[in-house]
Amino acid sequence: MNKIDYKDLTALRAQIGDEYGEWSSPFVVSQEVIDQFADLSGDRQWIHTDIERAKSGPYGSTIAHGFLLLAVMPQVRPPQAFEVVNHRSVANYGSKGLRFLAPVLAGSSIHSRQKLIAVEEHPKGTLLTSEMAIHAVGNDKPSLVYNMSLLYL
Repeated sequence: MNKIDYKDLTALRAQIGDEYGEWSSPFVVSQEVIDQFADLSGDRQWIHTDIERAKSGPYGSTIAHGFLLLAVMPQVRPPQAFEVVNHRSVANYGSKGLRFLAPVLAGSSIHSRQKLIAVEEHPKGTLLTSEMAIHAVGNDKPSLVYNMSLLYL
């Protein structure tokens, strides 16, 4: 794996591209996972938790919460094309965008891929922004597109 120093903005910017990288391993979004998230979040809308009612709903099934997809991102982290090295720590700096584009039906497997879209100098280090797309396996349209910023200190 290509290792790049967090202060080497030129080398990091060379990693920016229009193409997504490799797919992650799949993760099954079971009804049990959806129910556990509903209990944790307090979001028990019928479209997520009422299997019988959801059969006659818009998707014919219960669907995952959008924020559940965001929460399981570490489960579907794709392989990295490079490794940022020589930093003291890395912090989640936030989001530059989040879109929910397609439902994930209960029982579906999801996977993700990502691409680096920005590298910025920051007073405390280097800020990298990646676009991650989570798809239900077999669907061309992503269910979630998230622009995640990480600050390398």
